[in-house]
Amino acid sequence: MAGGSGRPRRAAAWAAGLGLCAAVLALLAAVLLRAYLLRAPAIPRLWARRGGTAAFSPGERLELKEALRGAIKIPTVSVSPEDLNTTAMAEFGNYIQKVFPAVFSSKFIQHEIVGKYSHLFTVQGSNPEMMPYMLLAHMDVVPAPPEGWDFPPFSAAEHEGFIYGRGTLDNKNSAIGILQALEFLLRRNYRPRRTFYVGIGHDEEVFGRKGAMKIAALLEARGVKLSFLLDEGSAILDGIIAGVKKPVALIAITEKGSMTLNFTVEKEPGHSSFPPKETSIGILAAAMSRLEQNPLRNLFGHGPELMTMEHLASEFSFPLNLIMSNLWLFSPIVSRVLAWKPSTNALIRTTTAVTMFNAGIKINVVPSSAKATVNFRIHSAETAAEVLETVRNTVADDRVKIVVVEAFDPLPISPWDDQTFGAHIFQRTILDTFPDVDSVVPGTCIGNTDSRHFTNVTNAIYRFNPLLLKSDDLPRIHGLNERISIENYEKQIEFLFQLIKNCDIDELPEPHANSHEL
Repeated sequence: MAGGSGRPRRAAAWAAGLGLCAAVLALLAAVLLRAYLLRAPAIPRLWARRGGTAAFSPGERLELKEALRGAIKIPTVSVSPEDLNTTAMAEFGNYIQKVFPAVFSSKFIQHEIVGKYSHLFTVQGSNPEMMPYMLLAHMDVVPAPPEGWDFPPFSAAEHEGFIYGRGTLDNKNSAIGILQALEFLLRRNYRPRRTFYVGIGHDEEVFGRKGAMKIAALLEARGVKLSFLLDEGSAILDGIIAGVKKPVALIAITEKGSMTLNFTVEKEPGHSSFPPKETSIGILAAAMSRLEQNPLRNLFGHGPELMTMEHLASEFSFPLNLIMSNLWLFSPIVSRVLAWKPSTNALIRTTTAVTMFNAGIKINVVPSSAKATVNFRIHSAETAAEVLETVRNTVADDRVKIVVVEAFDPLPISPWDDQTFGAHIFQRTILDTFPDVDSVVPGTCIGNTDSRHFTNVTNAIYRFNPLLLKSDDLPRIHGLNERISIENYEKQIEFLFQLIKNCDIDELPEPHANSHEL
């Protein structure tokens, strides 16, 4: 009897085992199928790849280098909306008139000064039926105390193939580079078919309210609608994305929102010899600790960061290519890994940064008040109102008063599909200009740019600085020893030169038959 009853149990166990093996094999087959046969939706190539799109003479290469160096020497610093070096900004305006004579003398280019120091150029195309676009940059820079720099920050020193100085990466390289590309095109008797605008703001580093905001309002009042707008905000990342060997052109299709909150605790002052159970400092410090210990929710998969990983999946080395091709299965693991590093954690959630804390007047006085400031960078799947509610619930202490200093929601996500004119033009220009780049992918800008002021004139805002950046370049932006390689800057101008020409097509062609999808 015992032997007879054991056989059905063994048969059931075998059946269960076979079923489990079949399930595992089916899961493995699905993983491999998605990794090696299927691809995430991408932008197909519409043109065959070319090389050597623009050739600059030795004299032009010297000229473009010296034009940037001259601009870097002008200390166009913005400290706050009320503290701008307006003398330097006026000097910058005079400088570009001197350095780019063809731009300022062209009969089809209109130049306007907006908000006293910003610049708007209208480059009138020969075909008014074609929808215009805009190239945006800014002249102002953050302060740069000379301590710790290898060369003075406004010296534009040239050393071992690099130009050192504040603004070489953020963002005089774009402001001067756009005008330089246009200057070179004009000298070649080039007249664009499609109208475009060039905007150069003077207060981007301090919210852009007097520069870019006024430019945007002026265009809106004139009824201008743009096919796309291209601003700073991302770049070609070389060796920065772990697991991807080749450089990747990351074009930000949105940028995070921002909210700054002031926190204040008021209590009766007293003598330190008989302190209360809790001081204003202790109450506020505990509140700040709760905010840091309870970060806002992980939102991986709810924003463009998912598109970034899916588009890059085939570029990752094994086994990351399997994981990134199957985020339907591995998303929980990937989201946790991304949360480990500050640079990737910023992509998947609203971040919390306690940036200022002030309290106390004397060593033996219990202070009457304590104040702190916290900046939140808001993920595209959240709003400022939602973040504020979460913060109030996390602090959960009525003694801590919360005041909103400023807040704005994340920018809308710009189009990125096979019908998007700007995406195709960027892809074509990047692949032709940077031969080592194979992947052009959408992403998120974790900072804020002047482009956020232009949502009423276009729904297609893209943030991309056509520069090759390595990991050691990132801390130089707003940091010490900001620099740009001369070769990198030449490539930027080549990109802008070709971009303007590429925008003159009437409509997009059919996908190129001999090209693969990116």
